[in-house]
Amino acid sequence: MSYLFTSESVSEGHPDKIADQISDALIDNFLAFDPNSKVACETLVTTGQVVLAGEVRSKAYLDVQEIARGVIRKIGYTKSEYMFEAHSCGVLSAIHEQSPDINQGVERQKKEEQGAGDQGMMFGYAVNETEDYMPLSLDLAQKILIELAALRRENKQIKYLRPDAKSQVTLEYDDNNKPVRIDTIVISTQHDDFDTDAKMQAKIRKDMIEILIPRVKAKYKKYAKLFNNQVKYHINPTGKFVVGGPHGDTGLTGRKIIVDTYGGKGAHGGGAFSGKDPSKVDRSAAYATRHIAKNLVAAGVADEILVQVSYAIGVAQPTSIYVNTYGTAKVNMTDNEISKIVMELFDLRPYFIEQRLKLRNPIYSETAAYGHMGRKNEVVTKEFRSPDGKVKKMKVELFTWEKLDYVPKVKKAFGIK
Repeated sequence: MSYLFTSESVSEGHPDKIADQISDALIDNFLAFDPNSKVACETLVTTGQVVLAGEVRSKAYLDVQEIARGVIRKIGYTKSEYMFEAHSCGVLSAIHEQSPDINQGVERQKKEEQGAGDQGMMFGYAVNETEDYMPLSLDLAQKILIELAALRRENKQIKYLRPDAKSQVTLEYDDNNKPVRIDTIVISTQHDDFDTDAKMQAKIRKDMIEILIPRVKAKYKKYAKLFNNQVKYHINPTGKFVVGGPHGDTGLTGRKIIVDTYGGKGAHGGGAFSGKDPSKVDRSAAYATRHIAKNLVAAGVADEILVQVSYAIGVAQPTSIYVNTYGTAKVNMTDNEISKIVMELFDLRPYFIEQRLKLRNPIYSETAAYGHMGRKNEVVTKEFRSPDGKVKKMKVELFTWEKLDYVPKVKKAFGIK
């Protein structure tokens, strides 16, 4: 029986995503100058104000105000009429030292015995709907906003765009759980106040359908066939979106965890990622399970896979590992049998996750907008400056959990040729 499924995304200028990006910029700067930093940093943004709070144990000293302003500037909040602007907003820091009670449960004399930074369960998911092994509805929603941000920065074809935006894509699936067409696209974009409400809405609708969507189709040709004349568009459906960003809505770190992961497909353990160093398994184990699920699907174990792992605070070994192939397994094994092989192939103790995925590097700012999963694995050079003027350039590998480096091992373990 056919059905509809929907995923949403938000732009880098969305208030919650501003908060995520500031929190992850702080993580990157701490790790750049002290790779052993322990950080849990939350950010709140509202009209003309940024509040930083959290716990840190680090040898590094940072100018957190300037880091926050740099993120806001890069996103594009540089005009006073936005009521939230990089140079003039207040930045209040309420960051304090991490509890020694937590730290003693994480650090051990033997590094490999490092305990989990918290209890909880984490999920990783992969499906062969796209080349990135991501749910197609979320992939499309993210791509639409990436192109919208590019149009805003170019400031040529569309000149009224402001940083805040949201998208939503509804797909129709056939009886075989395969996406066949786009049913509905929702785009809400913040904009300058440049005419009457009716004329602004008509202009924005026309530009989104005739400029943005063709650009998405041209850049991502594999998706072009899903668009047709029957797609229902809801463009700025309230009629006006001038007031936006932190002036329109307060933003908080960790409020877009479904956008960050799989758009509602699979499952989520509830823990946010941004602002947490990799000793927090909310983040590192979610990356590890994504790595597992993606390599299993790519190797041909199943068309769709969900992997769950759980931990007790201060304990290295996971309390459970669970695999669900949704009845799509291509190997003659039960899901429980598959999970036992996964346990043998992937060491899910926190220290080994950090080492395998190179998580003690400053790689997190790039994750904080447009999703943590399904992104491009690449090596980049990053530069960091300390308050005393010290400059540190580093080559780091981004999105290591997206690598398909375990496919040969998985094929061998499952007897797949």
